Amino acid sequence: MPEQIILNLEEKMTKAIASLRREFSSIRAGRASASVLDRLSVEYYGVPTPINQVAGISVPEPKMLVISPYEKSLLKEIEKAIQASDLGLNPANDGNVIRIVFPALTEERRKELAKQVGKESESAKVAVRNIRRDAMDGVKKLEKSSQITEDDLKSYSDDIQKLTDKYVSEIDKITKEKQDELMSV
Repeated sequence: MPEQIILNLEEKMTKAIASLRREFSSIRAGRASASVLDRLSVEYYGVPTPINQVAGISVPEPKMLVISPYEKSLLKEIEKAIQASDLGLNPANDGNVIRIVFPALTEERRKELAKQVGKESESAKVAVRNIRRDAMDGVKKLEKSSQITEDDLKSYSDDIQKLTDKYVSEIDKITKEKQDELMSV
């Protein structure tokens, strides 16, 4: 039973890291990446649909995205969605495709993005700590119901803490990489 708690703990912490990586992929670092549009959706026959499901997205140059909608009627919708987003991008619609040129990041914008990375990182750490707390509560309940001994509780608690420390240091490593990427010109 305690082994199952630890397996669940590891699985949940791995998911927290994956979620952090997804969030970081949507924070642009001056280079064009189709993943910056992942959070955006457009109305498609009355249903909010992700842009990458209604259009082809390509990166012909390092600082440019080209969005080719599968239906021309979606051009205006996609353009509006990009302008309304918090990405700070200006789409250029030529009637067939939408081009987005990524401007070079200013020092101020880089610092702003680095702060955002820090906030996302802290949220991931909080999630990992919450997962740890739930696992600790689980093994404490087992000890109270006499399914494991006090020594086992100490051993499992140590294992849970070691896993938590491992995942928190992984979050720190990912965060440092992203912040370095953002701050490099």
